[in-house]
Amino acid sequence: MSCLKAVSKLHREAPNLGPKSFSINLINWAFKCGKKTGKVAVGKVRNLGLVAIAGVILPLGASTLVQLTLPEMAQKSTAVVRARVGAGTGVLRGSDVYTVYKLDPVEVWKSPASGAPREVAVPGGVAGGLRQPVDGAPALVEGREYVLFLWTSKSGLTQVIGLSQGLFDVRAAESGIPAVWRAPASERMLDSEGRPVRDEAVSMKLTELKAQVARALAGVR
Repeated sequence: MSCLKAVSKLHREAPNLGPKSFSINLINWAFKCGKKTGKVAVGKVRNLGLVAIAGVILPLGASTLVQLTLPEMAQKSTAVVRARVGAGTGVLRGSDVYTVYKLDPVEVWKSPASGAPREVAVPGGVAGGLRQPVDGAPALVEGREYVLFLWTSKSGLTQVIGLSQGLFDVRAAESGIPAVWRAPASERMLDSEGRPVRDEAVSMKLTELKAQVARALAGVR
């Protein structure tokens, strides 16, 4: 049975799917199939000049992220918003499950001509009688406020760039000045050359994050 047929069979026959393996590029992700060679092939992707990790063979439930800098996320995103998250709804797109959350923008730092997105899709969730957890997927909580680095595909699906890398929790610091925080990704992470790296937590004032995004969009280092 081919790899694609095997994956389709799992979706049809298993009401509770195990964690799905993803190989992450700068923007999106894709399930990778192949022989267990243990090799990692690094190749350029023409779309937006991104670096993709192709041919990563992972055990079920593992995710691999390509490390992103803040300027990269700001420049490659189609929108950057500070928003309050609303209720989430599970949806099926083909054989993949997503949880789509409503967004109520508080500030828009970057957006397309059509305006800031009003919803974001997170891989994994429950829909159509299927449960599909995805390791490394952003964890959104209804009613909480976040800064989200978003990318909208040609199909119209808006997602957080780099899974959890593009999601910052907005919190009130002891001084009363809003701050942002992101925990280090627990998933395996590679740099743009395919070398393993360790992610670190990010914490700063909200105003500093906004200033860094503005500098990145202006091309200032």
